[in-house]
Amino acid sequence: MSLKGVRIGFGLTGSHCTYDAVFPEIEKLVNEGAEVIPIVTSTVQRTETRFGKGEDWIDRIEKLTGHHVVDTIVKAEPLGPKNPLACMVIAPMTGNSMSKMANALTDSPVLMAAKATMRNHRPVVLAVSTNDALGLNGINLMRLMDSKDVYFVPYGQDDPEGKPTSMVARMSQIRETIIAALDGKQIQPVIIERFKDPS
Repeated sequence: MSLKGVRIGFGLTGSHCTYDAVFPEIEKLVNEGAEVIPIVTSTVQRTETRFGKGEDWIDRIEKLTGHHVVDTIVKAEPLGPKNPLACMVIAPMTGNSMSKMANALTDSPVLMAAKATMRNHRPVVLAVSTNDALGLNGINLMRLMDSKDVYFVPYGQDDPEGKPTSMVARMSQIRETIIAALDGKQIQPVIIERFKDPS
């Protein structure tokens, strides 16, 4: 299946250490001809970390996709009824955003875009990056895994010895997960060895 002409919302949340793995996947979608609509949380916009400045990441994603970021809840709401998406991706999906989504809290543009997409019964693809997936956030992860129209990029422990409750998606499988989700299927296996080559 080709993603040429497919309108995909791409939400970024505040797992700054993961952006270098995510941006090449956005580029792949754009190069295939997908229309990628960037959507960001305030954390992405305003935070400066050792991984870069928020304004630089915003500039980079706008140049890459050819679209201004959706950066307010008001701008994100029309992605439901007026300007629907074929699919919504959240990569990276932090534990904070995951816990909010699992409990129906919609306090960011990314979560509003996800809610709007689910309202249309279109797929929402999540690529987790959280230090507490096997801790307090485990219940939220499982709630979302059992939710209709929600699909997961395969994920696994990224540092079992140093961070035993942390799990991160294999970002290189974002496109593959989108293809399956558009067909109403969850790519398998969803629980993986994080750094094991899928081939």
